[in-house]
Amino acid sequence: KQWYQRRVAITAGISVLQWLCNADKVHHNPFRRLKRFFTLLYSSMRNGTRAVFQVYPETPRQMEIITEQATRCGFTGGVVVDYPNSTKAKKIFLCLFAGGSGAVPQSLPPAYGSDNTSTVAYSNERLTDRKRKRGSEMSKREWIQNKKQKRRAQGRNVVSDSKYTGRKRKPKF
Repeated sequence: KQWYQRRVAITAGISVLQWLCNADKVHHNPFRRLKRFFTLLYSSMRNGTRAVFQVYPETPRQMEIITEQATRCGFTGGVVVDYPNSTKAKKIFLCLFAGGSGAVPQSLPPAYGSDNTSTVAYSNERLTDRKRKRGSEMSKREWIQNKKQKRRAQGRNVVSDSKYTGRKRKPKF
């Protein structure tokens, strides 16, 4: 027996699988690297434990290769995508189980919107905001006075109101 067999309870990895998928030279073989990595990992984990990897695959094919090699080595599990509709907040996790099968964790809801649909709801809210700014109900003088009142409440020094507050200045050449 080797020292690493059935000792590890939990495994987590970030960007490990991307390095294994990298092939800079002709003799580099990502398939062989992934197979070796997953066989060593599987032999070092106890039954019923899980391994979680945060993955940023370059292509969907790369994700297929990773999951295929993991299942060939005896792992069960799947892929969890948090915030699938967001480009910046999207996170992809590969959840693997050694020995038995476990429940794959639920992904977080989409970043925008409460439903778990894959479509983005169209909203006319931005257009109505633009229209509201053009013909606002509050005059310029009222807006300035409200702004000054808020700043006074914050304890800041504010120039006192006069009959010229909110008026346009005469053009000077």
